[in-house]
Amino acid sequence: MEQERIEIRSLTLEELTALMEELGEKRFRAKQLYQWLHVHRAASYEEMTNLPKSLLAKLAERTSLTVLRQETVQVSGLDGTRKYLFALPDGNLIESVLMRYQHGNSVCISSQAGCRMGCRFCASAIGGLVRGLTAAEMAEQVYRIGRDTGERISHVVVMGTGEPLDNYDNLLRFLALLTDENGLHISQRNITVSTCGIVPRIRQLADERLSITLAISLHAATQEKRRELMPVADRYGLPELMEACRYYFDRTGRRVTFEYSLVAGVNDSDEDAKELAGLLSGMNCHVNLIPVNPVKERAYRQPDRGRILDFKNKLEKYGINVTIRREMGRDIDGACGQLRKRYLGSVDPGLHEDKTDGGLG
Repeated sequence: MEQERIEIRSLTLEELTALMEELGEKRFRAKQLYQWLHVHRAASYEEMTNLPKSLLAKLAERTSLTVLRQETVQVSGLDGTRKYLFALPDGNLIESVLMRYQHGNSVCISSQAGCRMGCRFCASAIGGLVRGLTAAEMAEQVYRIGRDTGERISHVVVMGTGEPLDNYDNLLRFLALLTDENGLHISQRNITVSTCGIVPRIRQLADERLSITLAISLHAATQEKRRELMPVADRYGLPELMEACRYYFDRTGRRVTFEYSLVAGVNDSDEDAKELAGLLSGMNCHVNLIPVNPVKERAYRQPDRGRILDFKNKLEKYGINVTIRREMGRDIDGACGQLRKRYLGSVDPGLHEDKTDGGLG
């Protein structure tokens, strides 16, 4: 029976060192290899010119080198945002986005192919979950975009397709690879992980004592309204979620960001603002207001600009730290999952069949 191949780009430096010893190679080869994988972002073993051919032959036999294939890229004529559609080694499709800000280049990556959380206003949830991504597949989104543009990436947001905390172990491994001083060495403080609110995982992440920013997809200030928008609220109620967020701050010292998608006539009233301020009262947190991205399959629409500003001003009056997210790439399938869904609809559906997996992790 053929030995299962090791996904080499998912290995830590320590694991690579152990692999070199197993292969009868000198330990220092591990660091050379690690830099090819995570600094030079090599797309093939042939690029690794300072490694012996005998070692490269062993690696080709024992390991797999994960490289994403760029299917298409859309470039915004408004702000230069680049939205990528990548094919995974097994043919599944994922999206990633490069956004350019004054503070640096930020890449938003996907953590799963599809999603099983079922949030009502999200295109990513249409079709359900296929599978979680490996650490290498998450890192590769950052690496391919960096190589494609030739620009430094300083910030990473795990907020694309999928629920990161539903792919917890691979997420932690990805964070370790991305922040390792021997790799790209992106600061933990420049990484944001977004979750719809899987409470046990939030507490587990808090105990890791990382310096990343945790973003909670909140979108409603009452349990009743949140349940209408987000099925996860059936399992984890608002009081339980807010307690987990306080625990996260207590353990890490990092304020929590609350993402709040404004949907016209659903959660954008003065009363909604008052309830949101009451819910967050006394917390060291930040609210990111997001005018909802229209999705063809959903009936939700954005409030007008005046209503958005009124909502922001109401929160500020109640002492809440709040910003309105700058809309990026609105002219290029801006919402998570839209490009992937449109692309899947234009090809033979049998090539990339979604297989829905039920329940929460």
